[in-house]
Amino acid sequence: MDALSSISSSLGLPYLEPYLGFKNGALKRGNIEQGMNFAVAGASALDGSFFEEKGFAVDATANFSLRVQLDWFKELLPSLCGSSYSEGCKKVTGNSLFIVGEIGGNDYGYPLSETTAFGDLVPYIPQVVSVITSVIRELIDLGAVTFMVPGMLPLGCNSAYLTRFATTDEEEYDQVGCLKWLNTFHEYHNELLQIELNQLRGLYPHTNIIYADYFNAALQLYRSPEQFGFGGNVLKVCCGVDGPYNYNEITKCGDGGVVACDDPSQYVSWDGYHMTEAAYRWVAIGLLDGSYTIPKFNVSCFTHQTIIDI
Repeated sequence: MDALSSISSSLGLPYLEPYLGFKNGALKRGNIEQGMNFAVAGASALDGSFFEEKGFAVDATANFSLRVQLDWFKELLPSLCGSSYSEGCKKVTGNSLFIVGEIGGNDYGYPLSETTAFGDLVPYIPQVVSVITSVIRELIDLGAVTFMVPGMLPLGCNSAYLTRFATTDEEEYDQVGCLKWLNTFHEYHNELLQIELNQLRGLYPHTNIIYADYFNAALQLYRSPEQFGFGGNVLKVCCGVDGPYNYNEITKCGDGGVVACDDPSQYVSWDGYHMTEAAYRWVAIGLLDGSYTIPKFNVSCFTHQTIIDI
């Protein structure tokens, strides 16, 4: 379960079905009336061709970029609109909560495989944010009104990146043990994203665009783990093997011989890249009570019956 699933559950809605399952015939129309998940694990905001032109070796999931996911939604929308296409579509989009992201981590993973120079990484941020905001604009043109747009998680606390960029320089780490420069990198993304979202609010005053502060909602779990029921070394992964973080880049969770911990609820990190269900639950709570959303999210005022995750 991720933050999105926790949000759906808290709002009394079923877990969102994957669009590719519907497209491939595994799901029927009745399964999607209350929402659909167009996101794909490993997908990027930018198209794979962008990275190929720069000489990066891209994964197959780069073919499922954010704009591709938007196109899938556009293809599906007419079938949800009913007999009156114009009015029906506006009703579907206008009565839905659109969650756009969290996305960008995979985009940054490609340059991070080649460089740790901050100046080399920063130019990618405006391009990623531009894709996110352009997708929101297109959804608004389709009649969407309510959005939740998550920021990036604290990458410097990610066990996989902590392992990859380990250093003996203690000044590179914060009081928790997270790499400061990686967290600063994702904070920069979040700052620029919020600036662009503010501009969209000015251009489209009838919309409700909510920024979801994943970064600080997750960071509190690392800084005060006991308060949230986590124990031991909060940077260690539940499912992994070897190393100071129980993470090994060669032998990962899912490989033969790698055993998960007995109690995942005691861990923030599941496999080095993803958080545990318990951690995502706390992130979702922070969003739903308004502590980590801008403007403050109010569940009691939420009347939407459909969630679209793109």
